[in-house]
Amino acid sequence: MMGLQTFVSFVCVAGILWPGVAADRRFQPNWKSLDSRSLPPWYDESKFGIFIHWGVFSVPSFGSEWFWWNWEGVHRPEYVKFMKENYPEGFKYSQFAPAFTAEFFDPDQWADVIQKSGARYVVLTTKHHEGFTNWGSSVSWNWNSIDTGPHRDLVGDLAAAVRQRNLYYGVYHSLFEWFNPLYLYDKQNKFKTQKFVVDKTLPELSDLVMRYKPDIIWSDGDWEAPDSYWNSTGFLAWLYNDSPVKDTVVTNDRWGAGCSCKHGGFFNCADKYSPSKLQNHKWEMCTSIDTRSWGYRRNMHLSEVLDLPSIISTLLETVAYGGNLLLNIGPTKDGTIPVIFQERLEGLGQWLSVNGEAIYASKPWRVQKENSTAIWYTSKGSSIYAMFIKWPTDNILKLKSPKSSSSTKVTMLGVPEPLKWTVSSPQGILVYLSSISMFALPSEDGWTVKLEGVS
Repeated sequence: MMGLQTFVSFVCVAGILWPGVAADRRFQPNWKSLDSRSLPPWYDESKFGIFIHWGVFSVPSFGSEWFWWNWEGVHRPEYVKFMKENYPEGFKYSQFAPAFTAEFFDPDQWADVIQKSGARYVVLTTKHHEGFTNWGSSVSWNWNSIDTGPHRDLVGDLAAAVRQRNLYYGVYHSLFEWFNPLYLYDKQNKFKTQKFVVDKTLPELSDLVMRYKPDIIWSDGDWEAPDSYWNSTGFLAWLYNDSPVKDTVVTNDRWGAGCSCKHGGFFNCADKYSPSKLQNHKWEMCTSIDTRSWGYRRNMHLSEVLDLPSIISTLLETVAYGGNLLLNIGPTKDGTIPVIFQERLEGLGQWLSVNGEAIYASKPWRVQKENSTAIWYTSKGSSIYAMFIKWPTDNILKLKSPKSSSSTKVTMLGVPEPLKWTVSSPQGILVYLSSISMFALPSEDGWTVKLEGVS
């Protein structure tokens, strides 16, 4: 295999000589150096983002976004049956692309939905494993959103709308492509050649950075090959040292087989990762409102959709243990966000409009959760926040962990009057909620008690 330094020194991407990282630069193309980079603080402060899976897979909208692989890669019977019953013999996956029309795609409406959800950032799939790019990639001829389908720059249009609302913008990018001949050639050679990386992956990553200046690069599709094949450390060294987003960009940990949960910016570790304990490295939990798919499914049932209390409890669990929540939606082929997803996001936004003080820019407390009562804690400065989703039947909230003092003050976010409390035996405090009228509750699906003057 071509050596790393030789490779990064001579590959020319988007008219820019891919830099060899000189010895006097801060970040070197190795994990020890790259992993020493501090995460830009905006990411941890944001806490909550929206994930969007959208592509040609939104046309068949059956099963999941892995439709092509399930149909022609592993020939799962239900996918083969679906195609046989609904499409003529000989139909190719590429023939779905013209029907990816996005005629109702209104980036301002999408951005409004995202903003009302309380999310502080959004990550759009610019290219999933099918290889179709949602922008006019010069190395994805006739398999991109300019040449076919929508005939518009979906990545750029959403970027402009999102940034007008002061939200951060991230790009999801799959390193590999299931059926790309160049990738299959390298795979056949046991990844000792890098034709796909040189001609496809790196040009696209560079183009995304230079064209859209993303705040997040959310990498995926890495697991079949080592990071040395993807030249991940070379790319990240350039990204952190010389790119136009070098001081603000955030990356994840999917940069090659064995990298997950070990190297990169924040850790994803696995889809729907939820460690249920405090981590010593910033992490993100990505999950989908449709529990069975990331992309839109026409055969989705209501019972397979997360309800609002489940979403809120997932947010609380994630933030209490120091993570961010990236909540996914799958738009339709014509560019609409299903109303059920909009309803869930609006409900979450209403909850955050009251309780966001306990979420945004918060830090984990010394106790993250009281398991017996499902109470989660966060902190901000000298204030402690106790969040709960089940109202106590006796109207007394039992908090075992806080230690009161003579200056202790207890309030509920969204309720102006302070709450009565007493010291609990053998430890903790009892908060009396009976003074709050059920008709005056600030929300229906979870509440936050703010504690000041406790330790």
